[in-house]
Amino acid sequence: MLTIFVDQNNPSRRIALPHNQCSRRDFLRIGSVSLGGLGLSEALAARAAEKSSYVRDRSVVLLYLSGGASHIETFDPKMSAPAEVRSMTGEVPTSITGVSFGGTFPKLAALAKHMAVVRSHQHAVTDHVKAHVHVLTGGTDASGSGKDGFSMGSMYARLRGTNHPETGMPTFSVLTTPEIDGQYRKELDRVLLGSQPGPLGLANAPFHHAGEEVDGKSTRTQPQKNGSLAADMLLNLPGDRFGDRRALLQQLDGISRGLDGSGKMAGFDKYYQQATELVLGGAAKAFDLRQEDRRLVERYETQQIQVGHKQFRPSTLGRQMLLARRLCEAGCGFVTVHSAGWDMHADGNNPGIVKGMAMLGRSLDIAVSAFLEDVASRGLSDRILLVVTGDFGRTPKINIRGGRDHWSKLCTLAFAGGGLRMGQVVGQSSRSGDSPTSTPYTTSHLIATIMHSLFELGQVRLQSGIPREITRITDEAKPIPELV
Repeated sequence: MLTIFVDQNNPSRRIALPHNQCSRRDFLRIGSVSLGGLGLSEALAARAAEKSSYVRDRSVVLLYLSGGASHIETFDPKMSAPAEVRSMTGEVPTSITGVSFGGTFPKLAALAKHMAVVRSHQHAVTDHVKAHVHVLTGGTDASGSGKDGFSMGSMYARLRGTNHPETGMPTFSVLTTPEIDGQYRKELDRVLLGSQPGPLGLANAPFHHAGEEVDGKSTRTQPQKNGSLAADMLLNLPGDRFGDRRALLQQLDGISRGLDGSGKMAGFDKYYQQATELVLGGAAKAFDLRQEDRRLVERYETQQIQVGHKQFRPSTLGRQMLLARRLCEAGCGFVTVHSAGWDMHADGNNPGIVKGMAMLGRSLDIAVSAFLEDVASRGLSDRILLVVTGDFGRTPKINIRGGRDHWSKLCTLAFAGGGLRMGQVVGQSSRSGDSPTSTPYTTSHLIATIMHSLFELGQVRLQSGIPREITRITDEAKPIPELV
């Protein structure tokens, strides 16, 4: 049976799916939309035709350190502070004179000239669940209650379009790993909660790619019951039946061309082929690390590091970052990479700082340094903005168990690439590491800085049809001035 949907904006026009009206999961499931290529190719052509001048050719990779990474043990080690404050992992000098990072970041320290670290970032939310929502929405949900605001990735999808106009890849994706430790699973649920589109609508929700299986030789994408990107992209139709329907699509296209005397159908073959390649495996190829040089995969590799507290698994952060780069190249515009376990209280559910940073800090150092070098070697540093942050920071004083507790008056924040000014430390914190001593930069500054990288904001303000919730950001929020 051939399933046809009616365009809600023009009832006389019938297509496989109305553009931006149905969920993208339905849009890409060819098994449930029997002639899915028709709707996809038509939508791709339409999106390319209306591509706006205000969208820059850039992508964002948001590395989200859920649980709250210590600002001290990451990028502000405070070695001149009292013993109960200074970094428990020591420090390592960076390529920026007079600047040091935490002791588990030697590779990143060597690349500091390609980064910008913000030492005066703060907000006011100290509850995990609410802080996830607050940060991932760029402060558009001020309280983190989940009743207001929208994720930064969903905002980008709403402005750029839910799929890339040339490749058809989804604009907003979330990369996670199946977690076995109970605390890590909580963090996973929280990052998904903070990634929701809110009033922007489900069309701008993220595609969720939930992990990989490693057999020692290759990496294979695993479809997830909770709707991962991989599952969304699978062709759920026998090959022979797809061939029959592709032939039918060609016939229908031929009819359309015969009826269209205006020349508007010219070039449609490009989008038909693009849609066909997407559903026949183009998306899957982006997830297949066997396409990469083995030596590069090894540079990213973090599986030699076990992460967890009560239950352990190999760290997959390196492969997640490599996938993020591949997705950006394939046309994804905003990729959130989830790294769980940074809630280092040294209690029954969490490790202390020294043990936690030995796992997660080392993983981050390998993965992010490989990413920065890889992106630079491909000439993509200006086109990919990396943002490293989490729900909040940690208390400046070490607790009696060797951990640090929740603290939002100073939070971890670093940038790389994306056309911003690199090779600097922005802002200053107090000697005791408890608050900024220079201008505080909040989540409002974070979202505005990301928007500055992605858009010609002056043009955005001139566009009609953009939700007021978004134009308010362009009118009121200010980017971090040292970066732009």
